[in-house]
Amino acid sequence: MTSGGKAAEARPSLKEILASDLPASLVVFLVALPLCMGIALASGAPIMAGLIAGVVGGLVVGLMGGVPLLVSGPAAGLAVMVFGFIQELGFAVTCAAVAVAGLVQVALGALKVARSALAISPAVIHGMLAGIGILIVLGQIHIVLGGSPQSNAWNNLRELPGQIADLHGPATLLGLLTLGILIAWQFLPNGRLKKVPGPLVAVVGGTAVAAVLNADVARVQLAADALSAINLPSLPEGSMLGAFVVAVLSLALVASAESLLSAVATDKLHTGARANLDRELLAQGVANTLSGLVGGLPITGVIVRSAANINAGAKTRWSAVLHAVWMLAFVTLLGGLASFVPLTVLAGLLVHVGLKLVNLAHIRELRHRGELPVYLITVAGVVGINLLAGIGLGLGAAILRLLWQLGQVRVESHAANGAHQVCISGALTFVGVPKLSAALAKIPSGSKVEVDVAVNMLDHSGFEALESWADTHRKTGGTVTMEPLEDVWSRRGARAALATGPAAALPPSSPAHHVSSLAPGGAQ
Repeated sequence: MTSGGKAAEARPSLKEILASDLPASLVVFLVALPLCMGIALASGAPIMAGLIAGVVGGLVVGLMGGVPLLVSGPAAGLAVMVFGFIQELGFAVTCAAVAVAGLVQVALGALKVARSALAISPAVIHGMLAGIGILIVLGQIHIVLGGSPQSNAWNNLRELPGQIADLHGPATLLGLLTLGILIAWQFLPNGRLKKVPGPLVAVVGGTAVAAVLNADVARVQLAADALSAINLPSLPEGSMLGAFVVAVLSLALVASAESLLSAVATDKLHTGARANLDRELLAQGVANTLSGLVGGLPITGVIVRSAANINAGAKTRWSAVLHAVWMLAFVTLLGGLASFVPLTVLAGLLVHVGLKLVNLAHIRELRHRGELPVYLITVAGVVGINLLAGIGLGLGAAILRLLWQLGQVRVESHAANGAHQVCISGALTFVGVPKLSAALAKIPSGSKVEVDVAVNMLDHSGFEALESWADTHRKTGGTVTMEPLEDVWSRRGARAALATGPAAALPPSSPAHHVSSLAPGGAQ
């Protein structure tokens, strides 16, 4: 995988496109269509906005992107954020924020800083997505039950018992039926039937039952003329400028991180051309700018649609491009069919999306690695306050955890054979210097000391603290036997120099090492 330069991508033949990418594009289209509509519903945006984002993401990123088999479009991971911005700024101004956020992404791609997004702690990413999933479930479950979502998580939770006690007949039946089909589909044995996309089966099944029952429920509303449904963006008024800047930066950073992590995850699923992350970030920015200008939702790379693309046999970027062509054809020629889809059916689909964002495998892995507190703090912040606060709290917790780990130097000392034997292990950094100094101060002046420096990290502060103590101890008449600290320093540097590969250059807890568990669009 490369962060810059030109990815090695063979020019496809027409035969290859027709044999592999054409059927794969149809599979991705059938997966993406209901999700684009559902994510628009969860975002509080017009349904057409989700479809526009799906078309623009497929065409623009498909043609320009640095990850040929990645599929881009509206993502559930941004739905809660977009919903909040629409409530605060209005839809037209939010579209302008999406367009400007795209320009920020283009600038970041041009500056070749794409790989820096991978520095975000996996626990924060997982916690952010889990918190978003919980918010989606708490909001959309009200629509599944036939009611309306409330303004925040607490109100949604408080009103839920009353909603359950006052079910709305057909709407509740259709929503629960959709959710039941999606859950049952996961347990089907592998075979021809399992290859049919579950979201498509659930939406078509729920819509068919609604038609048979002639159910009186709210349905998707699309304009007969697709062009008339386009909402042009508008710039914010003076009082909105601060919130607008926050929206731009938030969308740019979160969408970039989600897209790049999806790109890395997609790279692990195939053996074809490797990812060019800077080119991918630039393409995502161009797509978001165009999407915002024509009234679409923000776009990111999404791993589940990409996995479906690869599993369906896609070989080149033309699969992602063609899936957008089919979506455009549906919107312009068959958009009237969407009016048969009940909103409660889309809500059932979204509840399933939200549940899958809370991934138990991620939780078990983070617990094993000691990062569960960071995850839980992020989730609590996203659900209890807002998305940005949750991310901020999570990053703060991750930094504090890192500082705590840097201070975990272990100093063991005991007398044996007429000498004090000292073993120093762990991380000897500036954070651990006070602990080291306190332990060494207990060694009697003038004594013979044998020091074993078995640290896995040594910074300049630790180097100087240990060297200074040794010099002082020798001046008091004592002796100090230990490996020259220059050799320890060089050994640490040599080990770091061995890690020159894209993934090896990152610590074991980094996203590139655990990319299989970092599919940020886990249910998109």
